[in-house]
Amino acid sequence: MGKLQQLANEIKSPKQTSVERARLKQLESLVEAQAEQLERQASAKWSIPKAPKRVTAGSYIRIVIPDTHGCHADPQAIAAFLGDLSRFGTDAVREVIMLGDHLDCGGFLAAHHAENYVAETEVSFEDDVNATNVFLDQVQSLVPKARITYLEGNHERRLEKWCVTQALRNAKDAEYLRKMFCAGYQLHLDKRGIEYIQQGRFYDGLPIPATIRRGKCYFTHGERHGKNSAAATLSDYAACVTFGHVHRSQSYSSTTIHSGGVTSNCPGCLCKKQPLWGNTRITGWNHGFGVQLCTKGGEFQNINAMISEGHSFLGPLLKMVKQ
Repeated sequence: MGKLQQLANEIKSPKQTSVERARLKQLESLVEAQAEQLERQASAKWSIPKAPKRVTAGSYIRIVIPDTHGCHADPQAIAAFLGDLSRFGTDAVREVIMLGDHLDCGGFLAAHHAENYVAETEVSFEDDVNATNVFLDQVQSLVPKARITYLEGNHERRLEKWCVTQALRNAKDAEYLRKMFCAGYQLHLDKRGIEYIQQGRFYDGLPIPATIRRGKCYFTHGERHGKNSAAATLSDYAACVTFGHVHRSQSYSSTTIHSGGVTSNCPGCLCKKQPLWGNTRITGWNHGFGVQLCTKGGEFQNINAMISEGHSFLGPLLKMVKQ
């Protein structure tokens, strides 16, 4: 305001032309407008909006378990995950989604993936099944009230493929073998009360097999590969989706004109990060699991809980919050 007033004073003169007088009036009006604006700002009462009340009625926790690969699970990562799971409490965790590949089904079941090392041949299918059954026992003991859903991954799918091959594509014989050897039977999922989502079937009225919808989020094992899997999967679904398969913690978000913000998330894996079949190539995999804070209306907030060198920082955070 000072510079404008100075300019207006300088151009005041007894010999003003009509143009100069008009310009002076314009400057004086501008000075007055700015003075009024400053006066309003000085008298205005600015306030920070109050934080909304916490909505806890009907809210709950959904745990997402990524690929564990049976006897190839990483012991430290599994221990860190189970430690965090125990801290949530049996009442808070109402749902567990297992994203698949919790059996490895290597060896004779992986015809396309020949074993190259003696160490790889030391693991049997029985060892694989036993390891997964022990893991399921531990999860169910920590969250006995939770609804658990087990999505068939591409590794469990090897079992059904083997059954079809051995039965020479005879449907009845293949189904007979499937009931004996497939994951649902070997892991006693019916007796455990765990819903098994098969890759050869459709669910929840969706056009994509082996995919389910819980609230406002879709869950699938996943088919995409590489560092851009989250972006590609979000492009496929155009909706919030959580997937496994790639063994890397990934998140990608976007906005659509119809649904607002949408996200795609992969929590990582809980298996060994350097399998022998990878030779000396660094995989870039990382350990972690998913936590979703859900509301009764189906909304959710996803957290990819990272595990580094067998340590999770989610546990200490939960302890601090409780204090």
